[in-house]
Amino acid sequence: MSKYHNLIRYPSITEKNTKLREVRNRYVFEVAKDASKPQIKEAVEKIFSVTVESVNTMVVKGKLKKMGRNIGYRSDWKKAIVKVKEGQSIARFGEV
Repeated sequence: MSKYHNLIRYPSITEKNTKLREVRNRYVFEVAKDASKPQIKEAVEKIFSVTVESVNTMVVKGKLKKMGRNIGYRSDWKKAIVKVKEGQSIARFGEV
């Protein structure tokens, strides 16, 4: 696996993210927590052969989960919202 695939874990496919993709041409990925914006931009451009205009990132805090008497937290994870140049798209994104 290449260094780019280690940065971009997998696409986040939710109803909200699908609408964001259709209306605003933005794609949402779960990325490595230590990935920077320039690294994410380079990885998306190399993997999907598109031109990236901007990258926004955020760290999503893990939720509190209860399993019977046990209480714990899910892991924190980093989300990247990538804006692709107008007219371009990531064809394989979200296909089943």
